[in-house]
Amino acid sequence: MDNIRLLLFMALAFVSLMIWEAWQEDYVLPQQQAAGGSDVTAVPETPDENVATSAVGDVVAGTQAATGRLVRVHTDTLDLLIDSQGATIAEARLIKYPVSVDQPDVPTRLMSRDPDDFFIAQSGLIGTAGSPAPTHKVAFQTAQTEYRMGEGEDSLSVDFTWSSPEGVEVIKRYIFTRGRHAFRLEEIVRNGSDKEWKGREYRQLQRGEPQKKGNALMVTFTGGAIWTPEDKYHKVKFSELAEGQPDLDVKDGWYAMIQHYFLAAFVPPRGETWHYYGKGVGEGRYVIGGYTPVKTVAPGAEATFGGTVFVGPKLMSELETVADGLELTVDYGWLVFLAKPIHWILEEINAFVDNWGWTIIIFTILIKLAFFKLSETSYRSMAQMRKLGPRIQALKDRYGDDKQRMQQAMMEIYKKEKINPLGGCLPMLVQIPFFIALYWVLLENVEMRQAPWILWIKDLSIKDPYFVLPVIMSVSMFVQQKLNPAPPDPMQAKIMMYLPIVFGAMFAFFPAGLVLYWVVNNILSIAQQWVITRRIEQGAKT
Repeated sequence: MDNIRLLLFMALAFVSLMIWEAWQEDYVLPQQQAAGGSDVTAVPETPDENVATSAVGDVVAGTQAATGRLVRVHTDTLDLLIDSQGATIAEARLIKYPVSVDQPDVPTRLMSRDPDDFFIAQSGLIGTAGSPAPTHKVAFQTAQTEYRMGEGEDSLSVDFTWSSPEGVEVIKRYIFTRGRHAFRLEEIVRNGSDKEWKGREYRQLQRGEPQKKGNALMVTFTGGAIWTPEDKYHKVKFSELAEGQPDLDVKDGWYAMIQHYFLAAFVPPRGETWHYYGKGVGEGRYVIGGYTPVKTVAPGAEATFGGTVFVGPKLMSELETVADGLELTVDYGWLVFLAKPIHWILEEINAFVDNWGWTIIIFTILIKLAFFKLSETSYRSMAQMRKLGPRIQALKDRYGDDKQRMQQAMMEIYKKEKINPLGGCLPMLVQIPFFIALYWVLLENVEMRQAPWILWIKDLSIKDPYFVLPVIMSVSMFVQQKLNPAPPDPMQAKIMMYLPIVFGAMFAFFPAGLVLYWVVNNILSIAQQWVITRRIEQGAKT
């Protein structure tokens, strides 16, 4: 009954967690459309009175296509479409991450102007009166309509240029590096006028709220995120963006739009203080962005606004090299202190076996060995209680419906035989946090995405397509029930009888990797429990 009770505790924990997260995901405060209006812009308001301002949030309405010339940029990791109007990233596909196992040649599209999946990256300059500057609504020029990183090339530079009648030239330069999803974005201001130029840069991510809802038992967060040295990692829901959050000055931080497995982020240069902002811009779209302090460029001089852009998978090994705390977008929740070591152990095992299914099996064996003594204590307690089954049944026959007297008599037996009735549950409770942490590791890590095991299991991050593992898990639970003491209460006995079916149905929609872990854990538990029970029963006969 130990694993059955453990599953009950876990079910309660999971159901409570999923209901709370689903509520957070679905219960969005009413959008303040009046605040956003129908004629909104994406150029951030700035507090400096000398800097030209306009309202936040330019939205490409409805199914409107790109308004400038689309420039294709192809590297070994990214396939981008950049709109010459504003040099805006209008579409991003991740070359090394196909949409599904069945479509290995179709890369995942992370960013696009599709109204049902709207997600773009905008940037621009805001100048003072008399200081001309291109926002993301201004047309840029490029020398080519397609740029491709050639074989043997380690980097690729793509320039978009703009110039004003006064002689101010701006070069917006994207610099890509082979093997990386992070790239550099620079805006170089060359002041060829006879007047001082003053202005600031802004960068923002704009996306729509997802139209499709996922599995209710596999809730993941989609929305904004920021990291500051003071408050560390913080997720920003769409409702919070609509309310104008964040609204703060940050030095050495970053801001992003995140979703399951993937994200896009802006990382300002270290040492610079940027102002981070959020905004709802109507039509179910939201903005998270930041702008720089004002820079002054003397006549004949130039200045560069810099920073890093990341568009890609939540791959910890890469995120850790981009910015402090960016790896926290792989969200393990409050069990991060357990999930990180679990992830490290899984990676080390997989480095040897090169198969995530076998990795999970080996990890399960290691966990079982680590908790061997705790499990043994639990199984001994259960075996001793099983041995008392006939005496408990006799008490039931004697006291009938007098539950109070029956409980008192049972406690006297437990005391006399030195049996702790909770001894079978308490040691197993220790394993619950590890199970939940493993759940988040399997759910969050992009390395597990589309990872095969054997035969019919082509993707351990989604449910078993033929429900073979959930059926095996149900059978293993039934076997465990036979090894456990029968509940004295007939109603409880009936409930326990149906639990394998209930949990099999529930786990049918969990990631196959997680069900695999529990199947292996059940089989090992059955073996250990059978040996201990047999020893105690044989000892009672001698």
